[in-house]
Amino acid sequence: MDTSTARPAEVESLEFDVFARHCPSRPVLEHLTGRWGVLTLVGLHQGPARFNALRRRVDGVSEKMLAQTLKELERDGFIRRDVHAVLPPRVEYSLTNLGSSTAAKLLEVIEHLEAHMPAVVAAQRRHDQEDDRD
Repeated sequence: MDTSTARPAEVESLEFDVFARHCPSRPVLEHLTGRWGVLTLVGLHQGPARFNALRRRVDGVSEKMLAQTLKELERDGFIRRDVHAVLPPRVEYSLTNLGSSTAAKLLEVIEHLEAHMPAVVAAQRRHDQEDDRD
């Protein structure tokens, strides 16, 4: 299913199935759910940011990975890259409407995870203790 040459009306009529091997939704899901995709989107959910400010927000991401992630998410329509015509040029990243609604859902998952981390840590300890007995 190649959507790169399809007209908009053709794309809208397609049925997408992320479980299908060649569905174009798979790479988009990868872009979103990879560690840096989630953190980048949720980092921009706080508001527009320049590259270095976003890099500080997403602690631990390399310059190369952040640049790659931003390009992927921009191509997928989740992020907008605005270049301001000043000297030196200033680039700012923000979420599109699609990016904002997606980031809100990802933020729910993050908040859920953070709230349940005591249970996760306890489960990890139990698992590790069982492994030590084996």
